[in-house]
Amino acid sequence: MHNDIISLENISKQYNKKDAFVLNDVSLSVKNSEFIALLGPSGSGKSTLLHIAGLLDSQTAGNVFINGRNTAKISDNERTYLRLTKIGFVYQYHHLLQEFTAIENVMLPMLAAKVNSKTAREKAKHLLKTVKLDSKFDSLPSELSGGQKQRVAIARALANNPVLLLADEPTGNLDPETAVLVFEDLIEIMHQTQMSAIIATHNYELADRMNKKYFISEGRLLEK
Repeated sequence: MHNDIISLENISKQYNKKDAFVLNDVSLSVKNSEFIALLGPSGSGKSTLLHIAGLLDSQTAGNVFINGRNTAKISDNERTYLRLTKIGFVYQYHHLLQEFTAIENVMLPMLAAKVNSKTAREKAKHLLKTVKLDSKFDSLPSELSGGQKQRVAIARALANNPVLLLADEPTGNLDPETAVLVFEDLIEIMHQTQMSAIIATHNYELADRMNKKYFISEGRLLEK
């Protein structure tokens, strides 16, 4: 199991001792180049599970292994480094920095990882071309459509060559037609890069393209 890209073992999450468990004894493993869909109603625990998998939140019980390493036994600096270099995040809302251009937004994770500026700029150009934004390098987010902003967010998530992509409703804020185009791009990129992915979605068409589908309800996980 610990040869998997990520392994969540018996994860439970309770924010306060008097509250119900948001996650209850959840286990999930993702192999190399495997795509997992996470389905479930709003409030079912999908986002919480992704945040724990991405080391953005801590679990009440259980362990998260990334590339075989138990993340409970590493320092805060090591956790930050893992998040920066091994995990890519795409959210429902793009979270682009408004004062920076598309290319600058994509460069930011690389600069944080100490990649030199010239290399980061060239890589950002390549990634923006990959998501079909060749003509938008110098555009501010305010000059982009919703679908274009989400494409920039996808390019940014790929900046440091992550082994694992975590996406939380990546097309949830887009109209149906744009959502189809964006998730087609996302699927194509995942196949090209051979990364692994966990994607929380309400989009059953997207889920059907994944290797496995899981349904989460009342904090428990079931394979569909």
